[in-house]
Amino acid sequence: MQIFTCPSCGARDEREFHFSGELGKVRPNTTGEVNEEEWATYLHTQGNELGAVREVWMHMTCAELFVMERDSVTMEVLSTTPLRKDVS
Repeated sequence: MQIFTCPSCGARDEREFHFSGELGKVRPNTTGEVNEEEWATYLHTQGNELGAVREVWMHMTCAELFVMERDSVTMEVLSTTPLRKDVS
């Protein structure tokens, strides 16, 4: 079991968290027509990089969305940063 740190609640069991996606992955503009190839690429293509990666995670207990930087090889959490601007 891993321990992740929520910027609001502190260290918690990994089972309280949900992976929300790679940071910087841009969803196609769905206000207009999106072709099947573009949508499939968005849904199924991941960077899957080795080393330091930045991802969006949610702490399900408090609904805090935050950026987690972690090493994808060792799974070590390098930092967590809230996405909200009103956090001091």
